[in-house]
Amino acid sequence: MSNPQRIILVTGGAKGVGRGISESFLANGDQVLVCGREAPETLPAVGDRKAEFLAVDIRDTAAVDALFTQITERYGRLDVLVNNAGGAPFAMADKASPRFHEKIFALNLLAPFHLAQKANALMQARDGGTIVFIGSVSALRPSPGTAAYGAAKAATLSLVQSLAVEWAPKVRVVAVSPGPVLTEQAELHYGDAAGIAAVERTIPMRRMAMPADVGAACVWVSSAAAAYLSGSNLLLHGGGERPAFLDAATVNKG
Repeated sequence: MSNPQRIILVTGGAKGVGRGISESFLANGDQVLVCGREAPETLPAVGDRKAEFLAVDIRDTAAVDALFTQITERYGRLDVLVNNAGGAPFAMADKASPRFHEKIFALNLLAPFHLAQKANALMQARDGGTIVFIGSVSALRPSPGTAAYGAAKAATLSLVQSLAVEWAPKVRVVAVSPGPVLTEQAELHYGDAAGIAAVERTIPMRRMAMPADVGAACVWVSSAAAAYLSGSNLLLHGGGERPAFLDAATVNKG
């Protein structure tokens, strides 16, 4: 059931996976705030409902503090935080600099942690809420070319479990971990249409997730229907990856 009174903050919520998340909450009747370093050309919108943009670099702790002051003064509450902003360019671990790895951890682990701290403080002082970390299957399998990213996402899953214990019962903390997602930048990770089709053939559901799939999961885990879900990681990977040995083996090809 929709609840038009909820205030939702989605970091990086104007493009890619984040846009799908924002649009799903808008469709649910929620008021959506999205933040990023630069204003997008268009804001997420569903019907006559449109997200509001707040400019902030989430790696800047002072800017994040100011963001939550603004949210508190304007709305007096925050019901859901979706820590979505993140990512990493391809870089082999032996070639990347320590500074590069520090920046990956700052964006994908430390910044979301700080945002969660601020959200929790506001939620604990009001009526509680839900904090959703967008994870990745990279946390649970090798992540060659994005080793620091995979490690940061693995640390995020540990963080989710600890925060769920510390901040209960008023605040629930959960993770949603997608596999490959078909966004406007999918070609950077998977190549052209042929590359994307080849990757999709490795997924049991025979397609990548759409941003709306991730959005629907976020709406559910933050809803009353998931009121007992906390400290958990929801895998959203279409059945996972077909084990390589099945194709490499010379027997049992049925």
